[in-house]
Amino acid sequence: MNYILFDGPHRNALLPFTFTRPVADIRVGILTIREKWEKQLGSTITSITEDYLSEKWPMVEMENNVMINASFLPNDILIAMIKNLEHHQAIFQEDEVVAFYAKEGEEVDFDSFEVLEFSNEYIKIENTWDIFQKNEAAIYDDFKLLTQDRFSQPIPKSVNVIAPENIFIEEGAKLEFVTLNASTGPIYIGKNAEIMEGSVIRGPFALCESGRVKLATKVYGATTVGPHSVIGGEVNNSVLFGYSNKGHDGFLGNAVLGEWCNIGADSNNSNLKNNYEEVKLWSYETENFAKTGLQFCGLMMGDHSKCGINTMFNTGTVVGVCTNIFGAGFPRNFVPSFSWGGASGFTTYLTKKAFETAKIVMARRNVEFSEEDAKILEHVFEETKKYRKE
Repeated sequence: MNYILFDGPHRNALLPFTFTRPVADIRVGILTIREKWEKQLGSTITSITEDYLSEKWPMVEMENNVMINASFLPNDILIAMIKNLEHHQAIFQEDEVVAFYAKEGEEVDFDSFEVLEFSNEYIKIENTWDIFQKNEAAIYDDFKLLTQDRFSQPIPKSVNVIAPENIFIEEGAKLEFVTLNASTGPIYIGKNAEIMEGSVIRGPFALCESGRVKLATKVYGATTVGPHSVIGGEVNNSVLFGYSNKGHDGFLGNAVLGEWCNIGADSNNSNLKNNYEEVKLWSYETENFAKTGLQFCGLMMGDHSKCGINTMFNTGTVVGVCTNIFGAGFPRNFVPSFSWGGASGFTTYLTKKAFETAKIVMARRNVEFSEEDAKILEHVFEETKKYRKE
């Protein structure tokens, strides 16, 4: 059977992260959504996404296809239902399609399908803040998936540890003279990752392959440090997708950073309003600020965005793709993509300059800034032009 993940109706609610990737490539828990489905189904899975993303993430259709809504994370019951799907059957959760079986090239009309209701527990990522808010549950599921019937590398004798049975260390990981408290949730330390001396980490926590935790870092609340990412200072309930740096002192809380982001030294984000009111976030769907239902909500930063030292972010700040923020004071709590400046005002960060920086940053990690990457970012530049004062 050929499986395909489609973006579904929540793509725009997941901007700015879905400006530069399909919904399937959002990281929540330890793995991306695509990686979760591939491990559970034992199959490589392609995507149906926006046209401008399709060159980098092409869809492969075969004679028999099961299409899966990428907003839903897999669980045992859902996997079993999907594996048993037959032609012209669809799984719905209330009014939203979860998955359906279709032949190559046929027109899909759900009125002619047999509908199977999915009413069990599930995790669905339908808003940006779901990424950090549901990260704890996703870490538990991924930890079980990745460690089942496997043995951890031994915990070094110098490590101060609570609940070692909830800790899994992959080959090549380095950690000495740190404190790991896994009584509050599992701790996963990926291949070739490093936790430097003096760090104190409370689970649930995931440090993915080649990630690093700098000296004397404090981590609490379900946090994921994606592959090749770096954290330091104080981090609470945050997700870094991959190749992003928050390597110095300062606070990051209830936050999500895309890929290739950099947070300057001593920068902080607020995650609680002074009046304790509900946090509102910029919505690309309504082009206005929308209620989140959350009291704690920090920073949402899209790919390739950076901030200078001592940057201060207000509660519920949304930063687009390829922004460069610096200077004194609080920048506004919605910073459009390709913006250059800070609290005193912004100008347009031209693609030529942004691409020059991206090439240098990515080359440091031996990753090529490809023509596909440039085309995607050029599309985002044009698509977000209306938000910038040019």
